[in-house]
Amino acid sequence: MPRITRMTTLGAAASLAATALVGGTIGSLAAARQISGPQRPALPYGFTPFEVGLGEVSEDVRFAAADGTRIAGWWLDRPEATQVVVVAHGHRGSKADMLGIGPGLYREGFAVLLFDFRGCGDSDDGPQSLAHYEQQDLEAAIEWAAARRPDAELSLLGFSMGAATSIMVGARDPRVRRVLADSPFADMHGVVAAAASSLRLPPVPLVTLVDHATRLRYGYGFGEVEPLEVVGDLAPRPLLIVHGSEDSVIPVEHAHRLAEAAGEGSQLVVVDGVDHCGAYFEDRPGYIRRAAGFLSGAGAAPGRLG
Repeated sequence: MPRITRMTTLGAAASLAATALVGGTIGSLAAARQISGPQRPALPYGFTPFEVGLGEVSEDVRFAAADGTRIAGWWLDRPEATQVVVVAHGHRGSKADMLGIGPGLYREGFAVLLFDFRGCGDSDDGPQSLAHYEQQDLEAAIEWAAARRPDAELSLLGFSMGAATSIMVGARDPRVRRVLADSPFADMHGVVAAAASSLRLPPVPLVTLVDHATRLRYGYGFGEVEPLEVVGDLAPRPLLIVHGSEDSVIPVEHAHRLAEAAGEGSQLVVVDGVDHCGAYFEDRPGYIRRAAGFLSGAGAAPGRLG
């Protein structure tokens, strides 16, 4: 089963950004491109719902983001379902990475929409970022799912960048009833600073340089991507944050800060000993079962989710 894509591009960005400390604009732009520039795999092959026995159930769908970027998705419909879950993958990932949790929730009785963020999988290219422009894609996915199943409750499940995006979009869309955020970041500054620190680079000048380069080349700044600033707007709707204690990409302190700011209706589950987005892989059946319980409104069991 495809693994959830790790955000290793952020580490590459920090490495390239070392050049920025001596090379100025050129090095900063190179680092910014690692985070926000277009990147696609050399070979366009990938798994589909066919590989998990849902080829006849899955429907290929397309819809447009607000800026016109065409987004591709797989719709796993259950006409009798009273719950719809929109699933958001991580940075540089694709909907194929969600062929564990998505079909798992479908088999638990949910209608499920998996989709590719812009520049990923089968979606068209468009202005890319780390959870800034991608908010338009999730908004379009919500619009599509809500129109297709206006009779059902709608929830979001996101991993890594998809989790941060789910928090920001869900916070301002009252149609979103619940959010399960696995390994989200609290602020973009903190993610890039953590990547720099892991490579023994000075975070403060590096993050500032790459932030400026990102504004110059890609039209947004790190300060515009701060789930921490809006997570409280989800309350009192339920929010479940899942994070690995040994996350080497987004330190677990991001989860603690988000949970503290979230207020009423939030839960935090820290899974001991696992890395970035690792809870699902610790106990796939248990993760699916407990995620289904939370997303259905039955609540989530305390302690380990994996």
